[in-house]
Amino acid sequence: MQSPAEPFIAHLSTPSNTPPICVHFVRNGPSYLPEIDAYVSFITRRGHHALVHDTSTTVPLNAQVVWSMCGRLSFADLYRLKHAFHIHEYASVSVPPYAWLKDRVKYWTHPKPDYRLFQNGWVRERMGFDDGVPSALRDMGVASVFFEPLTHTPDTTFDLVFLGEMNRLLPFVPLLQSIHNAGRTLLLVGDAPEALRAQLPDSVTCTGRVPYTQVPQQLRRARFGLNLVSNHEPYNQQTSTKLLEYCAVGLPVVSNDYAWARYFATHYQGQFHWLRDDPQSWEPSFGEALEAYPYVVPNVRELEWDKLLSKLTLWQHLHIV
Repeated sequence: MQSPAEPFIAHLSTPSNTPPICVHFVRNGPSYLPEIDAYVSFITRRGHHALVHDTSTTVPLNAQVVWSMCGRLSFADLYRLKHAFHIHEYASVSVPPYAWLKDRVKYWTHPKPDYRLFQNGWVRERMGFDDGVPSALRDMGVASVFFEPLTHTPDTTFDLVFLGEMNRLLPFVPLLQSIHNAGRTLLLVGDAPEALRAQLPDSVTCTGRVPYTQVPQQLRRARFGLNLVSNHEPYNQQTSTKLLEYCAVGLPVVSNDYAWARYFATHYQGQFHWLRDDPQSWEPSFGEALEAYPYVVPNVRELEWDKLLSKLTLWQHLHIV
């Protein structure tokens, strides 16, 4: 039986006669997805087109390529867009509570696409699809703005900086207090919820929402990047974008000890200051030990988005490169 995508693939088999492709990205939720901006830039700089939709309902009937984040597309929409080539991307898996059950529901209810992308091998294994659909791994990248050379000496005001989702810092409030007790200052880049603000010591400064292009400048206001991630699945198995961005701007990294961070440090030959689970060790870790640790900042140039995306063989199937 011919799949809905086969006429499109046959058409693309003669690149010299192929007009520019338009890829329709479906966000499926409010999550911050920097990869979509990277995809759009990659595609448009190569003479093709890209449109971003909040939901699949606004994707036109004549769509050539539909790229759904987290694989969420109803069977009705799949039928409505049956002439498109469908890509389902899983940048993460479900989070607690009932994470495993939610992933099983996705396994049984998500329609079969023409291609799947997963953030890493752990995510692909966790989702467990075994239906023969071609797939590839696409890890997180770093925007080129983080690699731009400094034009002036940075105003280094803070000892540590944290970038990322602030709600996930709530379990780490005792550790933030240890930073204060050690006489260190901390900069939080982003919006801190009121529940967190009410518990922060005086030595912590919050920037509020910052335009993405200004994030590297904010990171360089500190001497060390702080990576704090819950040591529970799926968080401890997924890429920490903030850690990549710390490395891109040249910050030595202080991190709690968990599986993905250990893998990354080994793979990229980095030396991080690992925080133990023992609360009694936190204040000394941020004292003299913070300065004395033999840091090595990994070279993450190969993770710049354009370099990372150029390795995807999917583009050859779509004749975008």
